[in-house]
Amino acid sequence: MCDLMLAAVKPNPGVISMSVMFSRFSPSHNCPPPLPKPKLNSVHNCAKTNNSLTDKAEEKPVLLLWVWPENYRFDFSDCKKFYNIDRCQLTDDRALYNSADNVIVYHRAITDLSNLPPSPRPPFQRWIWLHLESPTNTKRIRGLENLFNLTLSYRQDADIPVRMRLITRKKPNEDFVIPKKDKLVCWIVSNKDPSTGVDTRNIFYREFSKYIQVTLFGKAFARFLGYDDYYPTMASCKFYLAFENSIHKDYITEKINGPLAAGTVPVVLGPPRRNYENFVPAESFIHVDDFPDPKSLAEYLLQLDKDEDAYRKYFNWRKHLTPSPHLILQRQEFILAICTACDYIARCREYKEAHDLYDWYFS
Repeated sequence: MCDLMLAAVKPNPGVISMSVMFSRFSPSHNCPPPLPKPKLNSVHNCAKTNNSLTDKAEEKPVLLLWVWPENYRFDFSDCKKFYNIDRCQLTDDRALYNSADNVIVYHRAITDLSNLPPSPRPPFQRWIWLHLESPTNTKRIRGLENLFNLTLSYRQDADIPVRMRLITRKKPNEDFVIPKKDKLVCWIVSNKDPSTGVDTRNIFYREFSKYIQVTLFGKAFARFLGYDDYYPTMASCKFYLAFENSIHKDYITEKINGPLAAGTVPVVLGPPRRNYENFVPAESFIHVDDFPDPKSLAEYLLQLDKDEDAYRKYFNWRKHLTPSPHLILQRQEFILAICTACDYIARCREYKEAHDLYDWYFS
């Protein structure tokens, strides 16, 4: 499942092009090589356990995946392969329920309370609520509000936050070279369904495209972009439209991580600038809210295209911060979240309860 569905609108001569890309990918047999192993930031201050990467499996806490999210299956050894995490015993064998220290329950797989793990749970066991969608795309299921011990979410105030993070380095990196550019703006998007909250970005895009020609990529146009072309294509653009499908606190997805890793400047549409600055440097991206209207943003990008020194300033952060490419195959969508949970439960074993789940998530 390694191909992207893409489309391109042929640019007119002498007109700057802009690309639109999509975040859901179609299957392929051309699978990617292993990515570099980024260090995942520790979440909260939990006491270190005596477990090490060489601990025997039976000494590690057992993490039971109650159901595969969206049925996207992966090899549990991928946690070690991609993130150097091997501190818990991951399993999907429900026969181990009574001995599982923790159970991950995927919110969108819950139809009603009948397909939850058995109750009452063993007294030593913690249930982890996994949900990576924004509130706009979250269904309220009555009866879940006080069932879980831990939350696993994109939210920074979740018990287990899920996010690719920039890694700091003390010694300046002088090796980074801005990739060669032959396009002005790119965008990868999969979803145009108004019911999912995309109206804001669609309206902005329609106005924005009046002032810059747009080259479109995505499954809606029935053309494929192979995995090997994904990051190189993104790197070939000076700017990337990291437009979220809905606007909520901390809902800042891989859409910004991709261009940062590829050597492209993200143009973001999502929560306020200050929220973005919790995760990435202020000078690493351009926020649509920095401009009074889409036309002003387009004019600014055209100006930067002619001013190489001004453009290069958006990469000064690369001297002391390092981004990591994220996994892009559809079946890999939940690997980071599940591996992050594995790391957390090995370090943090204290009892907790998540009260008023919806009050927290929808507030």
